[in-house]
Amino acid sequence: MKDFTFQNPVRVHFGQLSCDRLVEELKQYGNRVLMTYGGGSIKKIGLYDKVVNALRDAGMELYELPGIEPNPRVDSVRRGAALCKEHGIDVLLSVGGGSTLDCTKWIAASACVEHDAWDFFDYEKWSPVERALPIVDILTLSATGSEMDSGGVISNPASSDKRGRLSPLLFPKVSFLDPSLTYSVSSYQTACGSADILSHLMEVYFSTGDTMYMLDTFIEGMMRTVVRYAPVAMREPENYEARANLMWTSSWAINGLVGADKPQAWSCHPMEHELSAVYDITHGLGLAILSPRWLTYCMSDATLPKMAQFGRNVFGTSADLPVREQALSAIDALSHFLFDTLGLTSTLSALHIDDTHFASMAAKAVLPYAGNLPGFKPLTAADVEAIYRMCL
Repeated sequence: MKDFTFQNPVRVHFGQLSCDRLVEELKQYGNRVLMTYGGGSIKKIGLYDKVVNALRDAGMELYELPGIEPNPRVDSVRRGAALCKEHGIDVLLSVGGGSTLDCTKWIAASACVEHDAWDFFDYEKWSPVERALPIVDILTLSATGSEMDSGGVISNPASSDKRGRLSPLLFPKVSFLDPSLTYSVSSYQTACGSADILSHLMEVYFSTGDTMYMLDTFIEGMMRTVVRYAPVAMREPENYEARANLMWTSSWAINGLVGADKPQAWSCHPMEHELSAVYDITHGLGLAILSPRWLTYCMSDATLPKMAQFGRNVFGTSADLPVREQALSAIDALSHFLFDTLGLTSTLSALHIDDTHFASMAAKAVLPYAGNLPGFKPLTAADVEAIYRMCL
């Protein structure tokens, strides 16, 4: 087990949204609010009117940035930063899912600088985050966990890049988590979000060497929670228990706790970022397609015991088989859950993706790691390309 430092400053209000409490929290940071949101689903469920009326009744100045995309674009960050500067915004209110919140985080940072927003993600510049406007969010989708972490991922279609970055200044000040706001999330998006949550957990769970027993059992419990409640939420969209379990698991999957003694780099996320940068596919779907193939590629004497443990403790696979057979059973169980139970597309070719860009995507995936992605199994660009091909 390795030494670590853990800090998470986000205040979370979990349960039915109270706009009185929302106004109270926002007013701590000022009176001028920029509300960010996506394609309009918050209007269909009545959340938009509820929030707007509460803020206006409280005498707050409200400005809006609608239309933030899934796989949010740097142009949306630029638009938001310009609005902040034009109107002297005091606090940002993100209303939506992880894409809206990721974008809002980088609006908060970009509003405090004169340089272009992409300079934060340009490997040659990597401009420091020295200030950021405060962020409050209302979550409407269980997936990314951005409501309780300090990172955000932004796409740049002009260069076919999708990059993430962390800064302690980008933790939300307050997050409102109301499971009932996820009732209208489609079965498909629920499945993709659940695959995303699982991937966050697997990225830190699958490590070699000594790991803390407590953290492994905590991760296994959260993975079992996803396996149990994702199908329920898909069958019964207004099942509060299912939605609440997924929402809270999403937050804890990536708030820093479960990865505390596991400093190795993630593998599936860098690979998937290249997929959605080029093809703009749903992030959770890309992770679902990649994850079983990545585990298969990583099979070795060093990795088999952890994979077997995963199968036994998450899916209840047999402990009576040789360890290699246990590992294969674990991968089979994961594939069955993702592709049969959740009903997600299982191959890239079914999404009309071929191998045209695989070599360049693989090179970009390992670029930040000097060409060798040091995850569960170290991966070169050739390894990443081979995994992409396994997904066809």
